[in-house]
Amino acid sequence: MSNLPRVDIDQPKFDQSTYFGRAKHFFLVTNPLNLFASNEELERARDIVTKYRANQPLPDVKSIDEVWRAKYLYDSAHHPETGEKQIIVGRMSAQMPMNTFITAGMMTFYKTTRAVVFWQWFNQTFNAIVNYTNRSGTSPISQSQLITSYCLATGGALATALSLNRAVKNMSPIFGRLVPLVAVAAANCINIPCMRMQELRNGVALLDAKNKEVGVSKKAAFVGISAVVISRISMAIPGMTLTPLLMNKLEKNGFLKKYPRSNAPIQTLFCGFILIFSTPMGCAFFSQRAAIKVNDLEPEVRDHLKKERPDLDTVWYNKGL
Repeated sequence: MSNLPRVDIDQPKFDQSTYFGRAKHFFLVTNPLNLFASNEELERARDIVTKYRANQPLPDVKSIDEVWRAKYLYDSAHHPETGEKQIIVGRMSAQMPMNTFITAGMMTFYKTTRAVVFWQWFNQTFNAIVNYTNRSGTSPISQSQLITSYCLATGGALATALSLNRAVKNMSPIFGRLVPLVAVAAANCINIPCMRMQELRNGVALLDAKNKEVGVSKKAAFVGISAVVISRISMAIPGMTLTPLLMNKLEKNGFLKKYPRSNAPIQTLFCGFILIFSTPMGCAFFSQRAAIKVNDLEPEVRDHLKKERPDLDTVWYNKGL
């Protein structure tokens, strides 16, 4: 039996009822340094987590903080439901470095049709990998659903980017630099609902305070998916607005003309710096275990709960990421 304090490591370490607590949690979840963990380190983290859950001895572990570090490292590389090791580019810890590369590419090479097509395709291919890697273990994404979402999101992003590029052709360069953000936002509005269409059709499970299922709601699914779309777009906004403003200023004062090869490196470094903060802070806008008032549910679900569980004022559901 372990002599360490007993805590529920399957719940976040920090208070999820506050934005600050959620932000601290997601800073650990999205920490890109976890990508450098060796297979030996990941296996040790798995061993610590498995033994701690089973209340088995952990002679090499001196504190509960070490257990938490192992848990976050384990979670960074393994599927939360199946326990399978995830492909590296699909992990949450890969979001910052991958999005840095992609965002900088979209904003550096935005003037030609060929470049726009390539970077929007590349971005949606990455999103498809992330969605597949983090698919539900109990309700997996079907191959047809994944392909449909991929094609629609890619098509939506391309149509948005190419049409807007034509519209802003004779405007200030700053408008052209902002086109990729609008394309990314449009793709998210298509991609996420498509990937989670089953939830919109069938609803998500509603839970009481003790995590007992009390019903299913399509309204909660819609609210949760809408929150995820807002979070994903909010992650992109800082880097895809502040970077164009910086580059536009450098272009006006002649810096880029003097040092033309600095364009891509400056955008990449600046995007990376912003995404270190915007990725976890965007995830933290909404609690993953979301609450909804019973009175705000669709009439049939609300009436059923009021009849079966008149004590309930609020129910909870998994919003997703």
